[in-house]
Amino acid sequence: MAKTSAESGIARHAQLGTVVRMIADRSCSVLSLDIFDTVLWRRVPRPTDLFTVLAARLRATGQLPGWIGDAAFRRMRIAAEQLARARRESMGWEVSLFDIWAAMPAAVVDPVGLEELVAAEVRVEREFTVVDLDIAELINAAKANDIPLVLVSDTYFTAEHLALLLDRPELGPLEDARVFRSHQHGADKARGLWDVVLAELGRTASQVLHIGDNLVADHEVPGELGLRTLHYQRVDREFERVIERESETLDSFGPFGDLVDPAHGDFGLTTLRARTLLSHVPESSAAVETAWRYGASVIGPVLTGFAEWVAHQAHEAGTPVVWCPMREGELFAAMINKAAEARGWAVRARPVWLSRHVVTVATLDATEPEAVREFLRPRHELTVRQLLETLHLHPGDVPALVDSLDAMFDNDGTITAVCTALTETPHLRNRLSVMVTATRERLLRSLREAGALDSDQLTIVDIGWGGTIQLRLAELLHRAGIDIKPSGLYLATNERCTPVLLAGLRVEGYLGQAGHPRDLTAAVSRSPEILEQSINALCGSLIDFTEDGEPVLGPVAGTASQNTERRAVQDGIHAFQDNWHRYVATDKNWPLLSAGAAPRLAAILTAVLRTPTAREASVLGNWQHDDNFGSAVVTRLIPDDLASAIPYLSPNDLDDLHMRDSFWPALLAASDPKLGAAARALAAGAVDPEVFEASGEPFATRLRFLDEKGTWHDGPSRRVRINHNGLSFARLGFVGDDITHISLALPGKPALVRVDWMEARVIAGHDPVPKILRWDDPADFAELTFAECTWLGGNLVEFDLNYSAVWLPLAARAGAPISSGVVTIGFAMLPQSTPTIGPKLAAATPRPRIADRLVAQYRTHGPVGVIAGAARIAARKLTR
Repeated sequence: MAKTSAESGIARHAQLGTVVRMIADRSCSVLSLDIFDTVLWRRVPRPTDLFTVLAARLRATGQLPGWIGDAAFRRMRIAAEQLARARRESMGWEVSLFDIWAAMPAAVVDPVGLEELVAAEVRVEREFTVVDLDIAELINAAKANDIPLVLVSDTYFTAEHLALLLDRPELGPLEDARVFRSHQHGADKARGLWDVVLAELGRTASQVLHIGDNLVADHEVPGELGLRTLHYQRVDREFERVIERESETLDSFGPFGDLVDPAHGDFGLTTLRARTLLSHVPESSAAVETAWRYGASVIGPVLTGFAEWVAHQAHEAGTPVVWCPMREGELFAAMINKAAEARGWAVRARPVWLSRHVVTVATLDATEPEAVREFLRPRHELTVRQLLETLHLHPGDVPALVDSLDAMFDNDGTITAVCTALTETPHLRNRLSVMVTATRERLLRSLREAGALDSDQLTIVDIGWGGTIQLRLAELLHRAGIDIKPSGLYLATNERCTPVLLAGLRVEGYLGQAGHPRDLTAAVSRSPEILEQSINALCGSLIDFTEDGEPVLGPVAGTASQNTERRAVQDGIHAFQDNWHRYVATDKNWPLLSAGAAPRLAAILTAVLRTPTAREASVLGNWQHDDNFGSAVVTRLIPDDLASAIPYLSPNDLDDLHMRDSFWPALLAASDPKLGAAARALAAGAVDPEVFEASGEPFATRLRFLDEKGTWHDGPSRRVRINHNGLSFARLGFVGDDITHISLALPGKPALVRVDWMEARVIAGHDPVPKILRWDDPADFAELTFAECTWLGGNLVEFDLNYSAVWLPLAARAGAPISSGVVTIGFAMLPQSTPTIGPKLAAATPRPRIADRLVAQYRTHGPVGVIAGAARIAARKLTR
């Protein structure tokens, strides 16, 4: 009876599952395997990267001159192999490792000896080659079913070298396998080796099944001879794009990779990421498959390293339990526990309910108005009514706010009014203090019941950035007379963790600490939302506790499809970690990701945040993010109004976007091929940002706003750029009291402008639901005021001066005065020189016929056609 591996993971392997069934039913008579990148793979991105490791080892033992660096030696070793092959001439292309080292400079070889240098390279190969565990399962299945095994390899290694490399417990069944080496037979697989194999095996081609990674040598050539083949891909095209954005290359002869660790190479990350992806049977939905791949190849490796680092830090410090605040805590605790178990460390991780909002409420100094003001400031998405509910106050408790219950915390006026109302009387200060004390007691009760206060050690594990929870928790415990100083282990922290450091608290970051390295910490601080949404448990954020210490949660962000995709991301994360731990279990010397892997993992995370692929953008851009600061507000990662603005954006516009405008600006770039290419070039440092700026004096769109008292106020400005489509974009926010109009000096200099659309998202009349006001139709433009500029009809406006502006009547459109808003404009412009005395283009109202003609010329010939047409009109007017 045939024996199978159906009970093992290999039977479900996307690439190898079919081979398992063929072995079980004996539909092949011989199983042939390539060796490198099939039976064995190296813990480096490319085989030639191993030469840099060899260089470091040789220098350390005095066997290589100190002046030959890693990159230089790698280039020498590559060139020596090419030279050795060229010297063979009529004797064939195949060479041995001895031939290659003989082509190295005598000044390098002679002091050490050819034999010793060859042996040194073989030792490094032995250390860095890894048995492919899936192929090892396949080998064992073939052995169990009495299927003969052969190895066919294009290699410069001798039989003795290969015997050493293949001498592994997992490869016991290969002891009797026949080995066909290209050097041995003077022909590689693409040029005659397969004829030798078939002749010596005495089998027909169709009886042999061959598995290998080279498309030509292992698939196309033997396939043409009639062998059945499986192309065991090392990297698929989609993952290759991911590697390229990380500034890596799969070209063996490409530039030196500076992230190769001299002790551990790439820790096996490149190949294990690829192997995890290629073993997975694709999901039925393209979006879910993209989410799974994102988890397995990007977030999974990063968090696997983080979990291992946390477990190792706790193990070294003698900390038996670490605490992981929800909502990330569910995933983090599971990953840390698996990491500790795989390494044999006595460390456990447990989830605990904590949130920035709750610890901030629990430590609020209700007697200090400035502290209350700072507490209110980040709650711009809340209404006054919602805030009072959060503070367990009724509207009747604060009479001064009864008329403002639906006002948003979107301006200083509302913040000041609420702060004053809550702190101006002893009664309300006392009510607020009682609420803070009750919140603190509920939080402490929850911590005690979880067991977090059972020891004098309280180590928090969180995603990080500013360490706010840790700092506030330290304040809370101090006020409660509990002698525990919480420690913090984070994925990364930025400069905002400085108060935590100054408080004398232990705060460590795995990938970055206190804003260093800048590239990583800036990227995660700018766009943390996608990472948070990827790893959160599928529940709302913590907003309070019941009297029994049970968590009170807000609504769950995201649609049903988003939650399905989030599960897929987390499934991918676990898939990578589980694959990583398979190799940890089989090799007691498997490298720790906590020992030097952080720079490579930081590059992976930074790259995805700066340049997501088009597929990632198409899926993740539809996700929603919750405010997580006491608010029930959820927002799409790509706001709808910005999605329509993508054709108008330039790369530098992305950097100008505020976090409230777009959580992840790089998603916008990924949606447009040219914009994406420019953004990638900027992220890689290949071009200077000034390349995308117009020459000459910069000019800017300027906003001013008018209040009900008739007073104008200066607002923000934004540099005007003309992008690859010839289009321009502006987005400006404004905050004030009782705003009626805004004025927009769109081009900021004399120009002919085609205004495609203007859209304002405003809070009007204390209505918490934003109103969307849009101008994109000729009828809309007729209601506008044109100050020192001329409406030419349609959507064309001639701006005469730097301060020429269009006024938007926001209050009239919205039906009430405005307290805050953001206006977005998409336009095209043709700059003009400063006007002198001479003919001007006609305004729309007195000469609609001329305006219509200009619109037609613009649509047909663009801005240049308008200017030419206007010149002809002016000439005719002057001759009348």
